[in-house]
Amino acid sequence: MYRARDRVDNEEWIEVLHAAADRLDLGSEARSTATDLFLTAIQTEDGSKRTSLAASLYAGSLIAGEERSQGAVADAADVSRLSIQQRWKDVLENAGLEPPGW
Repeated sequence: MYRARDRVDNEEWIEVLHAAADRLDLGSEARSTATDLFLTAIQTEDGSKRTSLAASLYAGSLIAGEERSQGAVADAADVSRLSIQQRWKDVLENAGLEPPGW
């Protein structure tokens, strides 16, 4: 879980996340979930915030039932598809969720 201060400290990144969500035409539930996942992920990972952001967007879209392809999310977030592929399950696990087995 993240602290309220984390939201303030990462406001710029949250704006980037919402801009990418706009490009993906994601609804409010997917955006909110992605934001929570992102803020949780950056507490436990030392990697790129942009990659965590993209993986959080992908996972958030799955959870909200607004599935987007890894390629579409990668384009919207300006990362490689491989980056998302390698990180999205970790993002779910860091948030205490179990990734699907498929």
